[in-house]
Amino acid sequence: MPRHAGLVRTTHWITTLCFFALLLSGGEIVISHPRFYWGEDGNVLMPALFSLPIPASRGAVQTGYNYVLKDQNGWSRYLHFQTGWIMVATGLLYVGYGWRSRHFRMNFYNPLQRATYLLVIFALFPSMIWTGLAMSPAFTGAFPFLVDGLGGFQSARTLHFFTTLALVLFVIGHVVMVYRAGFRNRVQAMITGKEQP
Repeated sequence: MPRHAGLVRTTHWITTLCFFALLLSGGEIVISHPRFYWGEDGNVLMPALFSLPIPASRGAVQTGYNYVLKDQNGWSRYLHFQTGWIMVATGLLYVGYGWRSRHFRMNFYNPLQRATYLLVIFALFPSMIWTGLAMSPAFTGAFPFLVDGLGGFQSARTLHFFTTLALVLFVIGHVVMVYRAGFRNRVQAMITGKEQP
């Protein structure tokens, strides 16, 4: 029996590629306005809840730097939105398989690992989806409760940012644990399904 089923391996690598595409494109989106607010409204004339200490890609956004980065907001928003839907579809496939095959019960070996992975799968990813949809005017026009339940558009953006940070910390921890458990063997198992004896 392989250590990881083919569907688990496939969804793992699709999710990995999507995560890095979302991180890259999300970073470019943040660079266009690296200030965060709470509530419905937020602009350069309002005090920010907090600001990232980076230059912006728009001259109107004052950040304390005397230069402006090149604006990449167009392609980054398109890539972010399209990749987000690929990740949602992949996640639904993985969760459906996980329940049906008892993957979550059989392959998460200790309580801390199980709790961490289940938190990511059933709390952080749904939070990313909810806060992401709450920033889409098309979705909030049809389903205003998506943004109202979070306290407003800017609140959704701020929560989306903090959820991203939590996922980045999880990925770092995940890679460290894979390294400590035997990086080459674990990665081979996630590619071929089999480990070296």
